Amino acid sequence: MTPRTSGCEECLALGAPWNELRVCLSCGHVGCCEDSGHAHALQHFNATGHPLIASVERGETWGWCYIHRRYFGLPPELLPKRRSALATALARFFKR
Repeated sequence: MTPRTSGCEECLALGAPWNELRVCLSCGHVGCCEDSGHAHALQHFNATGHPLIASVERGETWGWCYIHRRYFGLPPELLPKRRSALATALARFFKR
């Protein structure tokens, strides 16, 4: 799955910080984790019913199912495709 943005979509719009990112495996929405102030990934699940997310953090290969409340391993072809560190930093700076 290709994330739609390089940062939490809602946090970017609000100008708010986030801790770690999660990508929806149904639509590519990028939201912040539940340790962030807004927990936008969970809010996305509650609004859409899209149950599967994956970590967008480098080196992490797990997914989470909100319905079954279980972690699962992601095969390489389903791992989120990340932008380079420079592209991510520029996107955060320019809020894209």
